[in-house]
Formats: sequence, C-alpha cells, structure tokens
Amino acid sequence: MADNTLTAGLHLLTELYLGGKAVQAADGARFPVVDPATGEVIASVANGGIGDAIVAVDAAERAAASWAATSPRSRAEILRTAFELMVERAADLARVISLENGKSRSDALVEVAYAAEFFRWYSEEAVRGTGIVTTAPGGTNRILVQRRPVGICVLVTPWNFPAAMATRKIGPALAAGCTMILKPASDTPLTALAIAQILEAAGVPDGVVSVLPSRRSGAVVSAMLHDPRVRKLSFTGSTEVGRALLREAADQVINTSMELGGNAPFIVFADADLDAAVDGAMVAKMRNAGEACTAANRFYVESSIAGEFGRRLAERMAALVVGPPDAEDTEVGPLVNRDAVDKVDDLVRGAVAEGATVLTGGGRSDRAGFYYVPTVLADVHPGAAILTEEIFGPVAPIVMFDGEAEAIRLANATEYGLVAYVYTGDLARGLRVSERIESGMVAVNRGLVSDPAAPFGGVKQSGLGREGGHEGLLDYMEDQYIAVQW
Repeated sequence: MADNTLTAGLHLLTELYLGGKAVQAADGARFPVVDPATGEVIASVANGGIGDAIVAVDAAERAAASWAATSPRSRAEILRTAFELMVERAADLARVISLENGKSRSDALVEVAYAAEFFRWYSEEAVRGTGIVTTAPGGTNRILVQRRPVGICVLVTPWNFPAAMATRKIGPALAAGCTMILKPASDTPLTALAIAQILEAAGVPDGVVSVLPSRRSGAVVSAMLHDPRVRKLSFTGSTEVGRALLREAADQVINTSMELGGNAPFIVFADADLDAAVDGAMVAKMRNAGEACTAANRFYVESSIAGEFGRRLAERMAALVVGPPDAEDTEVGPLVNRDAVDKVDDLVRGAVAEGATVLTGGGRSDRAGFYYVPTVLADVHPGAAILTEEIFGPVAPIVMFDGEAEAIRLANATEYGLVAYVYTGDLARGLRVSERIESGMVAVNRGLVSDPAAPFGGVKQSGLGREGGHEGLLDYMEDQYIAVQW
C-alpha cells in the first residue's frame, strides 16, 4: 500500500482506499487537512466523488459473498489481530488524531485504547450471531430463525472521535459478515485511512472495507444510498444531517442506525458526594474539550449546594492547562475549527447577556489556533440558547433546581435523549430518577458512560438503534424465518 510522509517519521495514506488499493480520486481532486492548533495545512487528501463512491460499492459487492461465507471464527481472528495492531501502534495513531483533531496527546491515547476495544469485543461477539429453533405453538411445524449479514453498509463518521466512531461501526459490521464503505469526516480523514492500513495488515480481504474521504459528502453519500446494492446506513453526527439522511435512505428503504445529537443533563442532588460530583463533572464535560455527543451540556444543581458546586468546578476548570496537543502538560487542546470556536463564543455571550455570571473563562484564548478557555457559568437563565443547543466546547452552564420533580422536568425539556448523569447519595433516588429521564443511557454517580460491551444510543431525536454490546452486532444482521417440519 502506498503512503506519504506528513511529518518527520510519520507515514500515512492520503489517497482513497478502495478495494484494497490506494488510488487517486477519479477527477484528481484533493482537499487540505488543517491542524487546529495552528490553522496550518498538514496534508492534502484525495477528494472522492460520485464515481469513486460507485467504485467502492462495486468493490464491496465483489467481496460480499466470500466475506459472508467466511467462518465466524476466522472473522473473529482477524478482528483480534486488528485489536492487537491498534494497541501496538497506539502512539502513532494518537499522534495522527492530535494532528488533525486537536485533542491533547493524553486524550488521544485514551481514544485509541477505547477504539481498539471495539475490535476486541467484536472478535468475541463474531461467533455469537446465533439464531433459534422452536416448535410453533400449534405444533404444526418448527420455527427456524437464522441471522444473516444485512449486506453492503455505508458508514458515516464524525470528526470528534475519528478512531472510536470508525471502529464502533467497522467492528460489528465485520463480525456480522458485512462489507462496507467508510466515509469519514472531512476534518479528520487521516485517522480513518490509518485504520484501513491496520485492517489490511490484520488480514481483511480486499474490498471488504473501503475508506472514501470526501469534501463532497452530500453527493457522495446520496449516490451510495440510491444504489440498490447498499442495504445499511450507519451515521453518527448531527440530528439535522441525520434527518436528511433518513429521508434519502427511505427511497431504497435502507436499514438505518443513527447516533445523533445530545443535550446531556448533569443532575446533582444535595445529598451527593460533592467531591465525587465535581470529579465526575470534569470527566463528563471535558472529554475531548467538550466536543462529544455524551458531554454534559446542562448542569442542574440543587439550590442549597449550587454555589459551592459552582465554586469547586470553576476552580478545577481554571486550573486546566490549555495548549498545543503535543505538549506533555496539555490537558485541553484546540477546538476542531474556527466555526466551532465562533459557535461556543456566541452561546456564552448570549448567556451572559441574559444574566449569567462568569465564574471562570468566558472567552477565546489569545493563542494562535482554535482555542477557547474552559468556562463555568452560574445563574444561567432557564431559557438560554446555551441550554438548548449542543455546546461542543469546554463550557459548563449551571442552573439551580428545587426538588426531584423539577430536576426531572428540566432534564426532559429537550428534543434530545442520548445520555444523562445523576449524582445522589440515595441509590433508590438515583434509580427512580433514571427511570423517569427520557434518555437512552444514564450514568449514576459516574462521569463516564461509554463501554464497548454496553448498548450505546439514544431516544427521541438522539437516534435510532444501538452500537456496542451484543445489540451492536444485531444491528448488522437480519433475521430470516424458515417454516420447516420434521
């Protein structure tokens, strides 16, 4: 496989990866990848078009029958090898993520470890796509249900976790026996191409996984969704784009999985361990500098402790080291691009204009690049835009509440329902509140909810289907019922 040197000692693929080969875009188009820490171009990557998308589907079709017929154990061994290679190459992958995404080196290493786990988990799940045989209630025949791969998949991933969002889709798709085309975010294509190299080295046959970087995302994905050979779309991204893709997928009645926007409430009751709540808030808010769909977006704190919680959280946020991703002491890197900084700044300014108090931060960094200072806001107006939109930045807005009923009402006052966080010293209350929160996932006295072994996904306008766990494997399989008598 051809590769290119981007920086001293670092070799990466910068072409399309179609059918097991590195190729130029058919029209020769390319696009720049920018380092968020400096705003400088770090690579030029092939810009796939509609013709390239169809070539990728052709390759997936050629490989489909053979890969579906490959034994589950053989698929499992390839996935296990991919896991081992990711662990072995963790430092290099983390460097790539930091270069194009901007997250700190330590945060990038955490992502690589998490991403690799999806290959390990689905290496173990590959042999568990079992069906059932039962007797019909009337005794007239047997009911035989077998699970089969859904078919050619289009996987569309975001920029905020470029490795983990790719492996969370690729892992179960490979385990189920599907072939696929990965369309990575145009801000972060290099990580996906690096993963393609790992999968090739692990023994994934040509055509089973193609990677199609493109700045012409809408046209490219639409072309694949209107190809009758494509049977599955898995998308992670904004709810707005998800709605558009659902409409497109309807034309061919394509099986869809959607992991969309979030607006996570972080609820702290007066009986909570305050130290633990602040620790959890730092994890839930500051993973990837707040650029995560699971990030705590709205902090609801019981009135009697709101002042102290805000003071402690502001103290911790103010102490974070903001700097370039490759610096050893950096804890918060830049946001992904200038638009991201502008959005965060607009939300903070709007909240302050409506009466919010800045406890720390509150503005852009004076560094070159796309930085925003970690920020805590108190006395946020309940109707402020910062509470209704995904912030996707290092900002924690605090709202006071009185009583369990009000906390639940505030938490549910959103069209989203991906994840929620609840801190309380009363386990019964924690479980009671969790059951009443409209969310696909709830973390009780924990600031981290994601786990490859657990079903990840939301309700309401946060998505459809689940990724991770055994459920994630089933999302790439279809049940076939056979009526048989013996």
